[in-house]
Amino acid sequence: MAPSDPRRVYALIEAEKGGLFRSDDGGENWELATANRAIRQRAWYYTTLTVNPSNPEDVWFPQVPMLRTIDGGKTIKYIKGFHHGDHHDLWIDPKNPKRMISSNDGGVDISVNGGETWFAPPLPISQFYHLSVDNSVPYRIGGSMQDWGTAQGPSMNPRGGIALADWWGVGGGEAGYVVSDWSNPDIVYAGEYLGIITRHDRRTGESRNVSAWPDNPSGWGGEAMKYRYQWTAPIHVSPHDPKVVYHGAQVIFRTMDGGQSWDVISPDLTRNDKSRQKWAGGPITGDNTGVETWGTVFTIAESPKEKGLVWAGSDDGLVHVTRDGGKNWTNVTGGLSGAPREGTISLIEASPFDAATAYVVIDNHRLDDRHPYIYKTSDYGSSWKALHSTLPDDVYLHVVREDPAKRGQLYLGTERGVMYSTDDGAAWKPLQLDLPTVAVHDLAIKGDDLVVGTHGRSVWILDDLQPVREMSEQIRSRDVHLLGVPDATRWRRGDGNWASSYGKFSNPPQGASIYYFLKQKPKSEVKIEILDAGSRVVRTLSSVPRESDKSDDEDDAEALKKAALPAKEGVNRAEWDLTWEGATKIKGAKIDTGDPARGPRAVPGTYTVRLSVDGKTQTTPLKIMADPRGAVSQADLDAQITFALRVRDDISKLSGLVNSITSVREQLTARAKALEPRKAEPAIAELLKASAAVIKKIDGFEDRMHNPKAEVTYDILAERGGSRLYSRLSPLQMWAIDGDGTPTRGMQQVLEEQEQELATLERESRAFLSKEVAALNAMVEKLRLEFVIR
Repeated sequence: MAPSDPRRVYALIEAEKGGLFRSDDGGENWELATANRAIRQRAWYYTTLTVNPSNPEDVWFPQVPMLRTIDGGKTIKYIKGFHHGDHHDLWIDPKNPKRMISSNDGGVDISVNGGETWFAPPLPISQFYHLSVDNSVPYRIGGSMQDWGTAQGPSMNPRGGIALADWWGVGGGEAGYVVSDWSNPDIVYAGEYLGIITRHDRRTGESRNVSAWPDNPSGWGGEAMKYRYQWTAPIHVSPHDPKVVYHGAQVIFRTMDGGQSWDVISPDLTRNDKSRQKWAGGPITGDNTGVETWGTVFTIAESPKEKGLVWAGSDDGLVHVTRDGGKNWTNVTGGLSGAPREGTISLIEASPFDAATAYVVIDNHRLDDRHPYIYKTSDYGSSWKALHSTLPDDVYLHVVREDPAKRGQLYLGTERGVMYSTDDGAAWKPLQLDLPTVAVHDLAIKGDDLVVGTHGRSVWILDDLQPVREMSEQIRSRDVHLLGVPDATRWRRGDGNWASSYGKFSNPPQGASIYYFLKQKPKSEVKIEILDAGSRVVRTLSSVPRESDKSDDEDDAEALKKAALPAKEGVNRAEWDLTWEGATKIKGAKIDTGDPARGPRAVPGTYTVRLSVDGKTQTTPLKIMADPRGAVSQADLDAQITFALRVRDDISKLSGLVNSITSVREQLTARAKALEPRKAEPAIAELLKASAAVIKKIDGFEDRMHNPKAEVTYDILAERGGSRLYSRLSPLQMWAIDGDGTPTRGMQQVLEEQEQELATLERESRAFLSKEVAALNAMVEKLRLEFVIR
């Protein structure tokens, strides 16, 4: 119904002689406005319209493209400018019809000028069917997204945040699996509905069709197909031979040459119910894309512990296993007590610890059964044990993975999020944290990361599984416990790509994640110290916020507050960025380049983490790994850290000098103020005059050490003489640590020159203070005053 004219009613009718019907009298009489097929194709998938709230003649039709009529249906035109097709809804602001939002398979498009132009915000709302991780460094995540196609991108970007430009297509299509060759991650196998599979070579960007049966059964019913492929037909690369790849139809195909040729290695592993293989349609409009195909192999898994031991699960409830590479198959469904007969075997996880062990997840929600079903076998499927008794009764499951670092630790992807078990499925707990409530269709474990593929909120990574693996009731009974710290990689960050800064997502924390359990909120400071192999304290972290001074801008001051360690009841997480303690800053001093508080990065090696809280101290080792992409030797890194610490210590020494002379000045100033009422006395006047002369000389010394007159950073550029020693040592420290390697000869020569200047300042200032302060103190003692300069 048109909001601006209730008598105008439109009806989009699905029928052989259907189309857009229109009534101008509130539905009493109707006429066919148009039978245009474009507005009623794939009727079950679209069939919607939106009437402009201020113009009854203006009607929009979300379809494969966006369509529109401005004359009540007489003519239909295509609307361009969208970033994606397959539109499913259109909202028009009733108060301002120029504001519009289209929802489509690619996200949303927004217009503020009545549809003349459109803008698509980069929203993380992709619908992933499956995902995988490869062996790149950093590892990459690949998967297929509803209507977007395949994508692969980095788990982190050493150049900065992860940008949209860091992701690329890898062949295949919108449905199916994306799996990399584990021996060569540049080779990627990607699927698409109707049995399409491609082999992508990232080095050349080429994607080559290597389908086992490259026919096009689009529009066919299952009974007409030689091979029935599931919408997300499984692809599995053998963990024993990267050239061996499995692909599922109603049978299992295997290639041993990377897809050049395929062999059928199984009989039909489904129920092969012919009544479920008919053409989909009638009386409703037919629609046969492959998603309607039933009686297919839905999941394949070869045991990483036993070559040729392959599991297969079908979408009509069967589980089969072969132990001889497909020569003989055994139906092991019978032991799945209580399982729905025709439930989808959503995923089979072959245990990384034991060849006889596997886990099976069954999804039966398409048959109106939302109960969870998960089973385990420890005898190759001869018997099965149900693991779902402690799961919520109304949440169905998609995927289970066993942690390769801890036997019996399971992660479960459900329709509402992630759950986990530390006791092989006996009890389940939510692992939601900040993950939205969303369907989780796949999970992958890479090192200490849990990668989560959602159907509606893109990909998420839980960066560190250490506390999930280690926490136990025994630990929870203790007052304090420092968990083990996983190895930390010393990534080097390069310059980012300016063009790719739009739409960036954050990297995982760079450095070491340190977890500690506190049974209750502590009474005193929580302190973490990092010690090197020689027991030197590299860095100290504290729950007490560090104070900022007027040299810090607002962002720096806020960062200092956030840097304080958490000290809450339960598990706490601290981040050490792998840097040493920085230099002592000159309070209030401005510099135009560098950051003295930023310490150099610790070199690869073994360190100790020491936790101190409420009189209890615990330690655990930490290993820093070298950047695997780098070619810098340990000797170069050792030379770099030695040089950088030397510069750091020089800055701290300079700061100490400034503090010592300014302390004398502050005392002299305070004494002069106190003696102001007695300045008419000759002896006091002489003392004040001598003090003023000393203050002037102190000002001169300070002016050589830094730029005390600078109120803002770039006052340094306007000041005669330019940057002083503080503003020259600071950038030298920055340049020495910004890139790995032995400091250049130029750096070493400049430091030697600056250290000579520092030594001169130290010698002259200390000699001056020693002489002048002693003289002033003698005058004070002669006058029997209490104001002795320290």
